Amino acid sequence: MTISVGTQHISKQFDNELENIRERVLAMGGMVEQQLINAIKALTESEVEFAQLVIRNEPQVNALEVSIDEDCTKILARRQPAAGDLRLVMAVIKTITDLERIGDESEKIAKMAIDLVEKQGPKSYYVGISALGNHARKMVNGSLDAFARMDTQTALQVASEEPKSDEMYVAMLRQLITYMMEDPRNISGTIDAVWTARALERIADHARNICEYVIYFVEGKDVRHISIEQMEKEISENKK
Repeated sequence: MTISVGTQHISKQFDNELENIRERVLAMGGMVEQQLINAIKALTESEVEFAQLVIRNEPQVNALEVSIDEDCTKILARRQPAAGDLRLVMAVIKTITDLERIGDESEKIAKMAIDLVEKQGPKSYYVGISALGNHARKMVNGSLDAFARMDTQTALQVASEEPKSDEMYVAMLRQLITYMMEDPRNISGTIDAVWTARALERIADHARNICEYVIYFVEGKDVRHISIEQMEKEISENKK
């Protein structure tokens, strides 16, 4: 997929290098999103083979991060990019870090899915995990869409969904604590479920981070660690 950034260089090779990196980020994003889908499926449907697939594919995600990072370093050294080009390279470096961490969290979920299948914990808490998992997956998909089109409005919309993941996580914790109090035999499996919910909440955080990098690249504004309302204000002021 081609990402239009509105910049053409005297060196066609430079344009090709930037486009190649952007396409590989999207390829990595697609792989990471599939890892998350498989991890959730393994957990909610007790499908161990999907969990094993996630674990087997994790090294490929790591290899892509290393490869893209190395190419970004070469561009910084050889081309000495400025302005928008520099922001793009920095946004890519930060994005692949978050994608790799999403992959790590998906692998954790896959491993806990195997453990939970063996422990045969209460199926009722899978409902909450499935809802949180679907929310996190949609955020990851939306953040990649924002990156593909370098669309600040989509990025802003996806980032605004992150607080909902926090609320869902807290609600799940209350539910899981109740299970442990009702029957001590549920404690071991429930702890795994807690860590799974935490991993999904972190994935939503990483998706928001990617959206923030999109805004940084397009608008030249660092919007990390500020509220959605402040993000909107920064983007609005930048367009005046």
